[in-house]
Amino acid sequence: MKKLLALLLALTMVFAMVACSSETDTSTPSTDEATTDGTDSTDATDSADTGDSTDSGDSTGETVAASDIKVGFIFLHDENSTYDLNFINAANAACENLGITDFELRTNVPEGQECYDTAAELADDGCDIIFADSFGHEDYMIQAAQEFPEVQFCHSTGTKAHTQGLDNYHNAFASIYEGRYLAGIVAGMKLNEMIEAGEITEDQAKIGYVGAYTYAEVVSGYTSFFLGARSVCPSATMEVTFTGSWYDETAEKEGAQKLIDNGCVLISQHADSMGAPTACEQAGVPNVSYNGSTISACPNTYLISSRIDWTPYYEYAITCVMEGTAIDADWTGTLSTGSVVLTELNENAAAEGTQEAIDAAMAELEAGTLHVFDTSTFTVGGETLDSYMADVDTDADYTPDTEAISDGYFHESEYRSAPYFDLRIDGITLLDEAF
Repeated sequence: MKKLLALLLALTMVFAMVACSSETDTSTPSTDEATTDGTDSTDATDSADTGDSTDSGDSTGETVAASDIKVGFIFLHDENSTYDLNFINAANAACENLGITDFELRTNVPEGQECYDTAAELADDGCDIIFADSFGHEDYMIQAAQEFPEVQFCHSTGTKAHTQGLDNYHNAFASIYEGRYLAGIVAGMKLNEMIEAGEITEDQAKIGYVGAYTYAEVVSGYTSFFLGARSVCPSATMEVTFTGSWYDETAEKEGAQKLIDNGCVLISQHADSMGAPTACEQAGVPNVSYNGSTISACPNTYLISSRIDWTPYYEYAITCVMEGTAIDADWTGTLSTGSVVLTELNENAAAEGTQEAIDAAMAELEAGTLHVFDTSTFTVGGETLDSYMADVDTDADYTPDTEAISDGYFHESEYRSAPYFDLRIDGITLLDEAF
């Protein structure tokens, strides 16, 4: 059926993309397959700044009504994962904002052949554009893009679109390192409060961090968080442990507890369950979450969370399909596009003056007068760096190919949307490197 459809499309050359299905399933988005009703259409968000400005995708110039578009979404987990819930909420919001009533949400899709199978099913179901949300989905999304050239495939956190050369395959990410830096300032302010109150000494200002894997995305995240903390608390240090999974509540809770037992007085994370936050609440240790607020479960210890709001990207890419214009091969959202956001500060747990410190740093980041990876603020092996060849193209051998340091700072997410900062700076200790 799939190959016959592709052949007929190629021979007739009548359609630029697969026609949308007009039927709507009324099941809820918390199930593995769901279709949700949207509301009246509004204007779509403008395209964000991109690390790679090369457009990708066919520009047909034909406008398609929202009622004639069908959209598919593939998520690694379900709403129980803070990471995936963040994407699910964005998918629902984008479709509602654009007036898209025909869309399917597929949850709990593993990073394996199941991803290709799900993408192929969505394409056969008539989806014009399909999104996936996890790093390990990439190769299977590329496989689907090759199989269904008339459908647009968009993948968040991937690295290969800018070198793959497919008109219908695209990557997207955001400058979340800036959000993590701001969240780090919140942590640093809390450490200062604890020092001033005599709860800890300056040399006891040790942060713990629960990471999933040793990927550059995680390294960039915990490093930017640490630099934010140290910008206001210079004596801060950090220990990092890894779980080897994006979502493992038991491992994340155990990791947080190990860090607390090691003397860490504040915990943050790049992992998707409630494991670390609940461990902190039970131990009375301040916590900075990721991808969403945990205040309802951790009212006494939760400080703040940074996250990517994927709504602007979803609206941008879907609008490109509706208007028949090309989708950027590699799209990077920013603070100014509303793609990098912080949840509301927990004033009951945060240090006095924290909001003012956030606002001041955010203004500098947006003005370009503050750079997260300013090389004057960190050293590697005791040395200040003035050059670093980063692996931006991500070939099979992970060969460094791009000078990432210039003008006194490391240019993260400018040459490719997905993070490539993988430096191990002084002040951060890795407890394990098994993953």
